[in-house]
Amino acid sequence: MLAYGANSGGTTRNGYVKLNASPVWQASWFGEHRNLRGVNVIAVDPFQCSLLETRRFDTFGEQNAATELRTYLQKVKRGGIIVVVSADEASHHLSSALPTLTSMGAHVTDVQHRGAFGFVAQKGFPAKTVLRKALTETASNDNQPHFSVAISGGIYCRSNSCTYTKLSWNFATLDSSKCQ
Repeated sequence: MLAYGANSGGTTRNGYVKLNASPVWQASWFGEHRNLRGVNVIAVDPFQCSLLETRRFDTFGEQNAATELRTYLQKVKRGGIIVVVSADEASHHLSSALPTLTSMGAHVTDVQHRGAFGFVAQKGFPAKTVLRKALTETASNDNQPHFSVAISGGIYCRSNSCTYTKLSWNFATLDSSKCQ
């Protein structure tokens, strides 16, 4: 995951989310991809490490976007895995979603105008959340928030009915640039 904040100098900044080393979300500021301003949520199938859904909430330009983001995050099922990445400017109208983000382990109340953040979380397990943030435009341009994680866990089959149940997941931050 690589998040980005906009900058007044017009310097290109790219952002992405990769699953199994393949991009499932890409955006940029003055770059080759669309500028997907705001908060972007990528729902992940943890068993296949594949994309389930991508949603964008323009928390800079739309006053209701944070309320929609909050509602969306509240509907994610317990145990669901999401990757959240900011792009351009996400903090302007974010206030009504902040308590929900905080409850997921993503404390981004201190991210300022054109700062950036990204996190991966398992709904219902805030202690597992991996969060990276740059609080200001300058900090975001100097060191864009980024991380790589490995998600591990399992399923089991109960009796002969083969009812699959998700077990808990463990997030581990990796230094390898191959798993992003």
